[in-house]
Amino acid sequence: MKPLVEINGIGMTYHSLKGETEAIKDINLNISKGEIVGIVGPSGCGKSTLLSIIAGLITPSKGNVLINGKQVSKSNSNIGYMFQKDQLLEWRNILENVVLGLEIQRKLTPEVYDNAKAMLHSYGLGEFISSYPRQLSGGMRQRVALIRTLLLEPELLLLDEPFSALDYQTRLAIADEIGIILKKEQKTGLLITHDIAEAISLSDRVVILSNRPATIKEIVDIKLTCPIGKETPLGCREAPEFRHYFNKIWKELDIHV
Repeated sequence: MKPLVEINGIGMTYHSLKGETEAIKDINLNISKGEIVGIVGPSGCGKSTLLSIIAGLITPSKGNVLINGKQVSKSNSNIGYMFQKDQLLEWRNILENVVLGLEIQRKLTPEVYDNAKAMLHSYGLGEFISSYPRQLSGGMRQRVALIRTLLLEPELLLLDEPFSALDYQTRLAIADEIGIILKKEQKTGLLITHDIAEAISLSDRVVILSNRPATIKEIVDIKLTCPIGKETPLGCREAPEFRHYFNKIWKELDIHV
């Protein structure tokens, strides 16, 4: 089966008066439909740059990115991007925030509003439809941001450390919730995170990047034997294989060097 996403020989070099800085070097990766791939690597290695290239926000120095065989562009509507901050507009209520993307695309219809309300109810936010972002917790705001992105029906969802602004307990809970939502909606996702445990629990594969210029050191297939009744990202942290994957990725990251 042809992959949904093809990342072919991506390289990125920045030019300045002081010379050239190579940020990314020869990244090759295929992602199948419905797969969630986590990316980990040392700070400053170019993870967010790679995500921006995949989103079509930056043109790479070398290589290309294809989705369904077509090269990505700046106006790619089949890519959803979830940032570190929820980017909710404080003067719009939750329903108005959720439909914002389709409003910008001039695609608002009664069906869109019905779908938005249904998703908000489905994911525990039905009673907050008329509330404003300041009235929600950090975790709830991130859920709203995800629903806003999913409403656009993107083929690929990019998540750039979307839980990093949350406190640890909230981060665990909302990562668990969002992982369940992504699986339920059968979305293809690419997740950047500094949290190894988060990457393992949410991903089907984990890509380990090297120090700058970033190259792929290893790709780890994740297969967890989750406890019965705990087949969620958080529950799967109790799988017997979890520690093995954690130690392996930690060793490959070699963050002390």
